Amino acid sequence: MATTVPLLLLFLFLCCVLCPAAAASAHPGYPEMEACGGEADLTVVRREEYDGGRILDITHVYREYMPSWESDEGLGQFLWLPKSMKNGSLANNSEMKLPAHSGTHVDAPGHVFQHYFEAGFDVDTLDLHVLNGPALLVDVPRDKNITADVMESLHIPTGVRRVLFRTLNTDRQLMWKREFDTSYVGFMKDGAQWLVDNTDIKLVGIDYLSVAAYDDLIPSHLVFLKSREIILVEALKLDNIKPGIYTLHCLPLRLRGAEGSPIRCILVK
Repeated sequence: MATTVPLLLLFLFLCCVLCPAAAASAHPGYPEMEACGGEADLTVVRREEYDGGRILDITHVYREYMPSWESDEGLGQFLWLPKSMKNGSLANNSEMKLPAHSGTHVDAPGHVFQHYFEAGFDVDTLDLHVLNGPALLVDVPRDKNITADVMESLHIPTGVRRVLFRTLNTDRQLMWKREFDTSYVGFMKDGAQWLVDNTDIKLVGIDYLSVAAYDDLIPSHLVFLKSREIILVEALKLDNIKPGIYTLHCLPLRLRGAEGSPIRCILVK
């Protein structure tokens, strides 16, 4: 027993001395101190709601099998890891390549107007005040595109500046399907014109890759973006979100020269 106690003390002393030295010489991505003091919790938690459900993420996660414009194959690989710690690099460094109008994204005026594009009306010129503030989420009648009659039937109050339109696209879970679907619900030209002429809306959000119906694709975009006062946010994730008024926060990347950008959008109750 007398011999055992000194040996135990010697072992503890060596642990204290050697563990910091090993950590200092180890690869910075693999801290050795965890081996000396228990295992870290490596459980990944991904959430759609934060702060007890007060903050709701309405951005789609980018994934290889999410729909891409006029493609049956989905977005495909968009992320690479050319520098990897497993292969000896000091840090992991990813590269990303994807169309600017992929997933949840925003349109700038240069998307459909060449003279705006050449003049520099890109996503870096979009008004952050419009992209952030009170917003109304409404359910659209499920049997048709958004026409002038549909817009009138929604009775959107005067003064509302941001409206998110939830449609049959959400019910059909189109953003969860790989194949691009031309039958998605969107604005017809007369619906876009009615909105411009009869409401105070400056931000239009919708739940598929385009606010404009496929059969009225360019005409509807032209109506919305002509004045450069309306911002279009597309492919919002509106599943299980109750209609009503929220605080909306949408932030695009500062991509000078780009007519579209991925965007992170949240709602705050």
